[in-house]
Amino acid sequence: MEKFVIRGGRRLSGRTHANGAKNSALPIITAAALASQGESILENVPDYTDIRDLCDILRALGAEIEEVEPGTLRVRAAELSGHVAPYELARKLRGSTYVMGLLLARLGRGEVACPGGCDIGARPVDFHLKGFKALGAEVEIERGSMIARKVQLRGNRFYVDRASFGTTINMMITASLAPGTTVLENAAREPEVVDLANFLNSMGARVRGAGTETIRIEGVKRLRGARHEIIPDRLETGTFLIAGALTGGDVTVEGCIPEHLGTVIAKLREAGMDVEVGLDTLRCRGRRPIQPADVETQVYPGFPTDLQSPWVTLMSVADGVSVVTETIFENRFGFTNELIRLGAQIKVDRNSAIIRGVGRLTGAPVEARELRGGVALCLAGLVAEGTTEVHGVRFIDRGYHRIEEKLRSLGADIERVRA
Repeated sequence: MEKFVIRGGRRLSGRTHANGAKNSALPIITAAALASQGESILENVPDYTDIRDLCDILRALGAEIEEVEPGTLRVRAAELSGHVAPYELARKLRGSTYVMGLLLARLGRGEVACPGGCDIGARPVDFHLKGFKALGAEVEIERGSMIARKVQLRGNRFYVDRASFGTTINMMITASLAPGTTVLENAAREPEVVDLANFLNSMGARVRGAGTETIRIEGVKRLRGARHEIIPDRLETGTFLIAGALTGGDVTVEGCIPEHLGTVIAKLREAGMDVEVGLDTLRCRGRRPIQPADVETQVYPGFPTDLQSPWVTLMSVADGVSVVTETIFENRFGFTNELIRLGAQIKVDRNSAIIRGVGRLTGAPVEARELRGGVALCLAGLVAEGTTEVHGVRFIDRGYHRIEEKLRSLGADIERVRA
């Protein structure tokens, strides 16, 4: 068990580089195992615990995965034969549903534990099960796992409830090898969906319309390995921009795609920050006082739910009252109880947090219970007076690779120690 020890009060300044996107890497690594021929070389793969767990699951199913150099994976899956994913690995991984889509497409059968991950609300697999059924696969829930009972894949038209990102991804993976044409209506439009489509097409798939509300997939008989570079992580980029704003600093994130953060940039400017947009860089210069700016999370291109928690931290020291409304996950404000321990004034009313900015936060021991809320507590520690100890670092490691090193390179006083 590890914790972060943060001594607050330091202004962040300097440049950092965006890692590859976790939400692209998980489905793309899974999709690489669709190939019955050749090998895939995946570049810019982030070194997160979720990625390692997924690779272990795929290895257990017969895929060969090796890291040929830092950030680059070689995936061979011609010998994929196992259809039962290791329960203890799959149950703690949100992306385990993608493995079921893979197994249905490649083997016509599968058994995968229902997804776990962070405690931010229910992660129902109903949308996925409806999608599988529309494509000709009867999948039932038994003993905490998804189990395929009858599989005869065929293309079909499917409406994606709530423009679900995970369901859109899963249907693309499954339909790529399903005979006939699949049309996804109300599909998710996130950049990671487009990234997966580009990779699938390089493997020989026929996916059109990714990035729009309608995606058309013409099933093919087989896919082959391909080379692909994962897009930069817009969520990590946004986190560091907010960190710069929070500390009154001057932070530049290199190797990002500014177009993926349009709503976040607009909100930072509304909060009084100076945001400079380059070709593949974003620079945030903090300004005082921080202006209150209301946020409502939405599916892309709206404000991302995964940056809601860091935004609440920013608003906790703003000059006034702001309201943050969460529309995606019902339990995503759980971290605010820990933020209140640091002196924040927050009242949660159903799916909204009313935040009255305070003049200062003060250090205290706090507990991270999920990924984004955990990083929000780290950001709070950067501006809190005295010392803040953030326990539960394992959750933060699920989506940020040694974040303390990046923060330290920008001037933060933070260290990882054994709890």
